Amino acid sequence: MAETIYTVEKDTKVPFNNNVAFCVGTGRMGLALQKEYQEQLALVQEEIGFSHIRGHGLFSDDMAIYQEYTDENGKKYAEYNFTYLDLVMDSYRKLHIRPFLELGFMPEKMASGEQTVFYWKGNVTPPESYDAWCALVQATLRHLMDRYGAQEVTGWPIEVWNEPNLPGFWKDADMEEYFKLFARTFAAIKEVDERFRVGGPAICGVEDEKWIRCFMEFCRKESIPVDFVTRHHYTTEVPEKDGHYGYVKLREPEEGFANLQTTRDIVDSFEEFQGMEIHITEFNTSYIPNCPLHDTNQNAAYIAGQLSRLGDMNESYSYWTFGDIFEEQGVPFTPFHGGFGLVANGGIPKPTFWTFKFFKDLQGTCVHRSDDAVVVRTEDGSYRGIAWNRTMEGCGEDRGFTFRLPMDVSEEKEYTILKKTVDEVTCNPLKLWHAMGEPSSLTEKQKKLLKEGARPFVEADRKKLTDGEAEVCLTVRENGVVYFEVSAVKAGGDRGYCYKRVIGK
Repeated sequence: MAETIYTVEKDTKVPFNNNVAFCVGTGRMGLALQKEYQEQLALVQEEIGFSHIRGHGLFSDDMAIYQEYTDENGKKYAEYNFTYLDLVMDSYRKLHIRPFLELGFMPEKMASGEQTVFYWKGNVTPPESYDAWCALVQATLRHLMDRYGAQEVTGWPIEVWNEPNLPGFWKDADMEEYFKLFARTFAAIKEVDERFRVGGPAICGVEDEKWIRCFMEFCRKESIPVDFVTRHHYTTEVPEKDGHYGYVKLREPEEGFANLQTTRDIVDSFEEFQGMEIHITEFNTSYIPNCPLHDTNQNAAYIAGQLSRLGDMNESYSYWTFGDIFEEQGVPFTPFHGGFGLVANGGIPKPTFWTFKFFKDLQGTCVHRSDDAVVVRTEDGSYRGIAWNRTMEGCGEDRGFTFRLPMDVSEEKEYTILKKTVDEVTCNPLKLWHAMGEPSSLTEKQKKLLKEGARPFVEADRKKLTDGEAEVCLTVRENGVVYFEVSAVKAGGDRGYCYKRVIGK
């Protein structure tokens, strides 16, 4: 077993932008009307607590916002129905999460064509009338401001469209037409209230460097003071299809980070946009919603490495998605079907769920960051850390980690080590489901058992300081993620109680 020793020096400070909980992705907005969706989001918010949520379909027909009627003279008028929008936004507010608004897709009655994407047929053509589109955007924002307050709503980031560089998401991937959409939409939003922050181009993969550069050039040429740049980030090769599933090979992380750095460099090459916020509004390993990798411990360990570095170049990075109530390719057949979500249907946390929970708990001053671990020191002098053991080809070996951490204590000479382990042995609901025979419809008893098998293994120990240092020793199995806390023991206990006598020592 490979052994690694990390010694932290006193007063060490290491750069680490940990914005793990700024935003999380969701399926189309209309799915938020489902009970299971709300239950999964409530679980995610209770354990992790994201600030924002971003997804598709705000203006798709199932939300029913855009309507038309014809008067007695045959003249056509637009009208707006915000019934479902209010239900969705009220439910988000109840769970203390705000929207990162993505403007799309095109209402059928407003569209210039019939091209759609996904099982639920989101229209991806430009508007027949840009005036009508801008009026829809403005009416929606004004309604939200009236309902929730201008101060609140103008703080919600706004992104114009989704992946226009892909012909499946924007007719013909027409760059010039997208730039027209962006410019008209940007101006319409700022007309409602200058405080709104608006960004784009929300591109993914194909010709990303060209699109980012051309977008910045367009904003410069048209004197558009764009507020932030958005893009997406996926890290697997093209999937091999088998039945309902797509099997993928992970890319080396450095390839993805180099690509993200290119975007950073392009934006910074424009003097007026230098240092501008870049938001990754979607990221995951695979870009398909039927990839079994998403349900695995390997995914959890790989994502740990991503979370340790995505903040170096980006203001935020939104995992796609929080849960598996998701229908891009139709309704899934089984609870473990390779969905994007942190939570499997049935309310079962996947291993990657805990990677996010652990990083959310890394609040403090970073004192160590490497390719396999992050440690922070809190204001009270305690420590929190994560170590992971990623494999690329599904095979590897266990790894040992030792962290030597200076502790400034006066009377307390003992410290507590708390560990939470997520790996293929201790927290692997996918393996448990497989052992059950891979049932497609779970009974309540099976759900309960899978939830029990989806919890981290928790252990604790109490030790004496050595020369003012605490020593934390971890064994991290392949594809494992281990979280730990180190804090001084405060004197306590009851008169006459002796733990060593209790356990027979």
